[in-house]
Amino acid sequence: MKKFLGVVLAVFFVFALSGFAQVNRPFHNGPVWAVSLIRVKAGMDTAYMNYVANEWKKEQEALKTEGISLGYKVLATEPHSSQDWNLMLMTEYKNLATLEASEQKADALAQRVVGSDEKQIQGYKERADIREVMGTRLAREVILEPAP
Repeated sequence: MKKFLGVVLAVFFVFALSGFAQVNRPFHNGPVWAVSLIRVKAGMDTAYMNYVANEWKKEQEALKTEGISLGYKVLATEPHSSQDWNLMLMTEYKNLATLEASEQKADALAQRVVGSDEKQIQGYKERADIREVMGTRLAREVILEPAP
């Protein structure tokens, strides 16, 4: 009986302490963003923005229509050096699990919207003359809770 009572008390204390040990975080995880940092080559702003406003946007709208992505954004900035990016292309996804689970569906969509693998590779080669991809990132948005 003493052992049983000891186990019951130990379980009670574990649950009681876990209530005190909970951390109140005033934030939670939000959507995931796929970010591409682009350096548009000198004098090629209009040429690259024509691509972004047409082909890239068409693919982004298709991703959104199919429910694969939530939306997209394009941010322009001044470069801080000759080797810095000046355009950020962003695609928003519900969460990382959704992004990963939708890879095959997104690939099939790109085949329909953009074209075959060969056509996509040719597009990459053509855009290499007018821009350089400086990096890509996956970023998780952090949602701040209202102040108490």
